[in-house]
Amino acid sequence: MNINVIGEQISQQEIDAYIAHGKKKYPGRHITAMTVKTDGDFVDLKYEFEDVPFDRIRRITGYLVGTLDRFNNGKRAEEHDRVKHSI
Repeated sequence: MNINVIGEQISQQEIDAYIAHGKKKYPGRHITAMTVKTDGDFVDLKYEFEDVPFDRIRRITGYLVGTLDRFNNGKRAEEHDRVKHSI
């Protein structure tokens, strides 16, 4: 994890506490970088996260699907016969 401290120097224990705070606040997200900006008694935290994989979902013949592999032959034929519009 890349950690950038701007302003006053802070202890490793305080950095670990900010990392733990980020993991608690954003469960299930993997933190790749953190910027800690200190200004007297105030601290600004900026977390950067690993990209979340995205699956394409389409509405085809009344069903929300990601892929056509679970369609039977009738539904595959319906999808094949659809008019496809280009932009």
